[in-house]
Amino acid sequence: MPSSRPGFWIAAPALGALAGLAYAALSGTGPLSEPALRGALIGSPILFYERGLLLAAWRDRVRRAATPLFAAATVATYVAMIVLGNAAAGTLLHHVFGLMPSARAAMMMSRTGFLYALAISVLIAFVFRVRDLIGPRVFANLLIGRYHRPISEERIFLFLDVSGSTRFAEERGDLAAQQYLGEIFSALALPVHRSRGSIDDYVGDMALVSWTLAQGSRDAACLRCVFDFAARLAADAASWESRFGQVPGFRAALHCGSVVTAEIGLERHKIAYFGDTLNTTSRLEALAKELGVTVLVSGDLLDRLGPLPPDLLAEDLGAHALRGRHEPLRVACVRARPA
Repeated sequence: MPSSRPGFWIAAPALGALAGLAYAALSGTGPLSEPALRGALIGSPILFYERGLLLAAWRDRVRRAATPLFAAATVATYVAMIVLGNAAAGTLLHHVFGLMPSARAAMMMSRTGFLYALAISVLIAFVFRVRDLIGPRVFANLLIGRYHRPISEERIFLFLDVSGSTRFAEERGDLAAQQYLGEIFSALALPVHRSRGSIDDYVGDMALVSWTLAQGSRDAACLRCVFDFAARLAADAASWESRFGQVPGFRAALHCGSVVTAEIGLERHKIAYFGDTLNTTSRLEALAKELGVTVLVSGDLLDRLGPLPPDLLAEDLGAHALRGRHEPLRVACVRARPA
């Protein structure tokens, strides 16, 4: 199940109640307890749904659809939640609080009230679609203008390269290869989300993931992301075999250091990273292929992570020269500890 901060279980009803109070202020209706309760019980399921806490499997299917289908399915889901939330609120208002003259009146929803709830729902669907298209953390950072002026910060980077994708494309064709890569990167999304990382870019068959140093080093979250992804592929091995004839493999390289992060572009905004840290991570991914290891981690990052979780084991591979660096870089292979 997707993780959620405990405060969200309070924040969601509160936000729904505020939306109900806003409607009361706009329409001049009263007393305020009725629109607040209706807003809380209508808004909460929608926010829980978007957080992945309600109907998670259906939400994942909808998010994979083309934008027109996504919009239609999302709005239909919201309408169902509006109707059910309003019915639940009406039941409480009449049978528990005695604020409604009859059960019929309690279940009724005005036309303007329904249109208001639907309009807010469509707005939420649009915002979340944009967020999905550019990434939740990138969306939030663009929204608050965090990187409008370039800043220097320490980040952890993961280059994750899908093994054998070129051969797959040669055998199955480019369209099948694109579908294959799309499914792999979709499987990567949940481990990244759980580790509080950000998928910053896709380049061919490679995904670029990053964390702030604090988030990625907490309980070795950046490494946990990689091994959670591997476990997810293994758990769905039968499905991968039936759909694509093989279980995906990958190589991962991780490094950390200082970068300059900035918002660039005019017609298409993007958050970009500049600095040697990113180049070094790219070189590490090539070194991982040369050494024949699945997960290669720089000594710099291992030093910042401290003791690894008990189920992970690091094997020192010594210092290696990397193109573009004056000094050799110490690296290690990280594996799951044998049971």
